[in-house]
Amino acid sequence: MLDDKGFDLWAEGYDKSVGLSDDDNNYPFAGYKIILNEIYNRALTSLGHKILDIGFGTGTLTTRLYEQGCEIYGQDFSEEMINITRAKMPKATLYSGDFTNGLVEPLRKQRYDAIIATYSLHHLDDEQKGLFIESISLLLKEDGIIYIGDVVFQTRKDLEDCRVKAGKYWDDEEFYFVYEELKEHLPNLTFEKYSFCSGLLTISNKRGSTEGQWTKKNI
Repeated sequence: MLDDKGFDLWAEGYDKSVGLSDDDNNYPFAGYKIILNEIYNRALTSLGHKILDIGFGTGTLTTRLYEQGCEIYGQDFSEEMINITRAKMPKATLYSGDFTNGLVEPLRKQRYDAIIATYSLHHLDDEQKGLFIESISLLLKEDGIIYIGDVVFQTRKDLEDCRVKAGKYWDDEEFYFVYEELKEHLPNLTFEKYSFCSGLLTISNKRGSTEGQWTKKNI
């Protein structure tokens, strides 16, 4: 897994490398652009436009939302990517911090119409993902929605099949979503598949659906 210094080094060529993987329909970014477009369109049609982006990278998605008048908040742990994104969105409220240790306090004090995370939460292991999703669900306004676009599989078998297909390119230091396993603990979770290795997870703000259900005994 890349640390913050690794992402700093990758920042300048990040969008190009992701685009090539998507265009060639390769793991891990096959379906990347269509997922971002889906989140973009849905976020814009929501009742409010106050948006939190977790692990925003170079701001590929949130810059487009910012240009449409959305109020953007975000956290990323790469200073170089933050600098790139801040230049695109000078009025956005962006913080540096490793979200594997949680969100910074100023972000936790806000409430959002939409929370998005694209290709970032796979750095959390399965237990951390469940606990983190529970925690951010509490930051949604009424009728708010969480959008998670990432490497996602319907079943564990689908994940293992992709691992075999990817061969030496598979990243053993990343922890990918398996919908059927998460659904057991997050009943308000929905999944839409966009490629053999990617999809969109959504969670709407229905109190009680994601609160207090993810514990170590579930893993």
